[in-house]
Amino acid sequence: MDLDYNGGNTTNTNKRVFHRLGGGQSVNDTSNQHNHQHQQNQKVCYHWRAGKCNRFPCPFLHRELPAPPPHASVNGGGGGGAKRGFAGNDSSSFSGRRGGNSNYSNSWGRFGNKGDVRGVKRVSVEKVCNFWVQGNCSFGDKCRYLHSWSLGDGFSLVTQLEGHQKVISGIALPSGSDKLYTGSKDETVRVWDCQSGQCTGVINLGGEVGCMISEGPWIFVGLPNVVKAWNTQTNADLSLNGPIGQVYALVVGNDLLFAGTQDGSILVWKFNAATYNFEPAVSLKDHKMAVVSLVVGANRLYSGSMDHSIKVWSLETLQCIQTLTDHTSVVMSLLCWEQFLLSCSLDQTIKAWAATESGNLKVTFTHNEEHGLLTLCGMHDLEGKPVLLCSSNDNSVHLYDLPSFSEKGKMFAKQEIRAIQTGPGGLFFTGDGTGQVRVWNSVAVPTTTT
Repeated sequence: MDLDYNGGNTTNTNKRVFHRLGGGQSVNDTSNQHNHQHQQNQKVCYHWRAGKCNRFPCPFLHRELPAPPPHASVNGGGGGGAKRGFAGNDSSSFSGRRGGNSNYSNSWGRFGNKGDVRGVKRVSVEKVCNFWVQGNCSFGDKCRYLHSWSLGDGFSLVTQLEGHQKVISGIALPSGSDKLYTGSKDETVRVWDCQSGQCTGVINLGGEVGCMISEGPWIFVGLPNVVKAWNTQTNADLSLNGPIGQVYALVVGNDLLFAGTQDGSILVWKFNAATYNFEPAVSLKDHKMAVVSLVVGANRLYSGSMDHSIKVWSLETLQCIQTLTDHTSVVMSLLCWEQFLLSCSLDQTIKAWAATESGNLKVTFTHNEEHGLLTLCGMHDLEGKPVLLCSSNDNSVHLYDLPSFSEKGKMFAKQEIRAIQTGPGGLFFTGDGTGQVRVWNSVAVPTTTT
């Protein structure tokens, strides 16, 4: 592995900030519906509790009392384009930690409000002004197009990271490291200092990065015909052979590493602490085309494929126990949240799956969009409310409150956003087709009191 350092260091060490959503995880708040900021009545809406309030703004609360506990604040928020650091001073993360306990009570009812009420006031044209991007729009505030890379309140652009030449296919924040890692189809992984925002190293891999994840101090990179693994604490550098074609998806669960490959196989490795190596365990062959998305939750592995199906695998037996065929195009991304599996597809839908009495998964809600959908990511805002981020092939990312699917914001890019990752203290990262990485910050929206 060829690592070219450009210098730079920092004394800050962030704890692990991204915990993958899994089965049995929960949140601190059962509100999940975007509240109007002028809401005064402290009574909880009866119709919202029944899952069918269609008033916006509603004069009653769309959350259970008491209010969620406050989250830690963030260092250095706001401001677009400034080349400054983006590390928070805390390690706040999803409230539903893997293996953690929770007193969450599932009282919010079903997904989606009747009427699909939206939480964002839409402008006439949701398109970024090309002249504004070039710095020479003569219309100013009167321009009919957006003079911003985002629409909606509650988040802001912190900085932009330039250097990659092709689409960003993975973003990782390994535990115990003060560095951000970004992988691209330009065949490199770049290392960024979380304090200065500067690139401190470029790793040349000799193949397109199809995906990249971190688990503890380990970073795993999917390449053509191989998975690279290196430990940011011990500097161990491993090559895991066996994949045929591009590796499109990686996930860790039950002490196993899974890789979704171009030939439709899912390769499995088990870590051997004695030899400090990953040993091949099995190859799961059931998909007919490439496996492009993987997620672990509820003691299950879920795989999405170009064959339009989702397969459910037991983590104990590594046997396929169910095949889901409701999507009509490529299943691009999967996410586990609470007792639900969320999936998005190029068929322009997000589907929420839940287990029936028989234990099999069934679609309980379908959210329709106008464009093909690419990537799902889950996070919590600074009030502890769960938010779903979903990118689409119109070069935008939608932000939805869960479980209502009311839209609370939107972000834009010059090309498709294929990678989204959460960070410390409300930070999150997006990578687009031009190779640009943007750092965003969730910010508290002030409420009006009378």
